[in-house]
Amino acid sequence: MRVQVLFHDNCFDGAASAAVFTRFYRERVRADATFSYRGLAHKPGAEGIEPAVFTGDENVIVDFRYSQDARLTWWFDHHASAFQQPGDEPHFQRDTSGRKFHDPHRKSCTLYLADVARERFGWDASPLKDLLHWAEIIDGAQFPSPQMAVALEEPALRIMTVLEATKDDTLIPEVIRRMQTDSLAEIAASPLISAPLEPLLFRHQRNIDLVREKARYENGVVSFDLVDDGVDSLNKFIAYALYPDARYTLWVGKGASRAKVSLGSNPWKPETRKHDLAAIAGRYGGGGHPVVAAVSFKADQTDKARTAYQEILAELSGPR
Repeated sequence: MRVQVLFHDNCFDGAASAAVFTRFYRERVRADATFSYRGLAHKPGAEGIEPAVFTGDENVIVDFRYSQDARLTWWFDHHASAFQQPGDEPHFQRDTSGRKFHDPHRKSCTLYLADVARERFGWDASPLKDLLHWAEIIDGAQFPSPQMAVALEEPALRIMTVLEATKDDTLIPEVIRRMQTDSLAEIAASPLISAPLEPLLFRHQRNIDLVREKARYENGVVSFDLVDDGVDSLNKFIAYALYPDARYTLWVGKGASRAKVSLGSNPWKPETRKHDLAAIAGRYGGGGHPVVAAVSFKADQTDKARTAYQEILAELSGPR
């Protein structure tokens, strides 16, 4: 039995969900299954998942949007924007397989998946409790302070940093395999993570300096434009470490393959959020959660990305 696991790429929760699913499947469904892993990324606009990715005898999606493809046999997600294509949600509601699950109120897909596997299939996830714990902290922004999230001293945060930045198609599948048996400390100390981490920590410090230099704080919103600096990914908690009273952070950037607008609300002041950020991002073809979301554009659409950034900034900064 060949099982293809499709997961949210460049994401700790996506990788951890894939690891948890694999161990669950081996222990409760088929011990002799073989697994392959492929990351899924959000594309500009609201394009559906490519049919060509469903190559297994069983095909699984974790921590990513829904697909109506008949070859999809398992699905777990917790994003409010999970149903992007016309007919997605009714199709999901009609499903009678008992193998597709969605709860937009859960902080991480990893712990949600483990809970479903325990409640529905009698699986014991306790050997992976540290992985579940950190997936919940990272994806649910449950850090005790923004300083901890920015310092990147914990093994899980070092793994997260590499996963979010890597362009190596072989690295994340190997991390997924190790997450099933190794401790996060062992993974973080291995050359798989420690080697690429060093230059990323240097870049991280540069990004902190860029945000400090370019950010504006007005009407509760920290905003900055990093398009000309070639940045399309950074630690989303930097702004809150610099501006702890901020309600929202909003920025626009550009990398080699995309332009991106990122929206976030302050997890240390949740009572100040007045907007559904996933709904705002959805108007531009993006998505996410009510508390954090993003919109991707093609690399040559920086003008379009900047226009969206300015429009969203006016909305977040205005009265509500």
